[in-house]
Amino acid sequence: MMSDYLIKALAYDGMLRVQTITSTGMVGEAQRRHYTWPTASAALGRTMTAGTMMGAQLKGDNSLTITIEGGGPIGAIIVDANAKGETRGYVSNPQTHFDLNQYGKLDVARAVGTNGFISVVKDLGLRDNFTGRVPLVSGEIGDDFTYYFARSEQIPSAVGVGVLVNPDNSILAAGGFLIQVLPGAPDDIINEVEKRLSNIPPVSKLIEGGQTPEDLLVTLFGEGNYKIVDKMPIAFECQCSKEKISQAILGLGKDEIKAMIEEDHGAEANCHFCRETYQFSEDELQELYRSLD
Repeated sequence: MMSDYLIKALAYDGMLRVQTITSTGMVGEAQRRHYTWPTASAALGRTMTAGTMMGAQLKGDNSLTITIEGGGPIGAIIVDANAKGETRGYVSNPQTHFDLNQYGKLDVARAVGTNGFISVVKDLGLRDNFTGRVPLVSGEIGDDFTYYFARSEQIPSAVGVGVLVNPDNSILAAGGFLIQVLPGAPDDIINEVEKRLSNIPPVSKLIEGGQTPEDLLVTLFGEGNYKIVDKMPIAFECQCSKEKISQAILGLGKDEIKAMIEEDHGAEANCHFCRETYQFSEDELQELYRSLD
């Protein structure tokens, strides 16, 4: 299978900043690790796809965390993404699924809920993180990110994200696009893009049909109306490690570590993001305990 990647482009003489992405493998990895059911897969996959495009706008070691809490049965959706195309995510209740909605699509809004917020915290390596928070408008994720950009970052944008799921719960297709209007763009360009967007099939269908990020640019803008500026691989990638978990255990303090040694004779820790399990033997815990002397 073609591995996932993202393209950055400028359209209409630099008036629009664009990203297109295929994320089928990345969302598939999240689905396998968390055993998500289809509606949960769509909610998590759409958020990871949008998060990856947002992360790709950052520089260097900068990263961001997206939290969506809509009050629905899925609970919270948490996604981390960085400037290198590495994204990880999870949902509180991965086994959430409903019948299709009246449009014959996965009922993401019902799972996510619409009574809540989407918040984005950007760690830009400065003392204070940038935080943007806006109410959810639809719970369908794409519209919510569109609203987030307009409200929180004052950038008129169009966000399309989609996930198709196979009968066996594996991911058939996932991907998306992000179009942002730069200052000075004339109305006729914006109208042209809006017209094109209203006439194209859902992005997940385009990807299922074999469209690459390059093909998506042609579908969105037509031949010759854009210039590709960068192409980068993307993947589900977790930054957890035994070393980081050790630090977390040290943070619990001596009494807690002593209790683990005496009562459990060891410890087991799970990473929320990738479900990796880390075992600590009694001896390893003793060593951590002694290091706090």
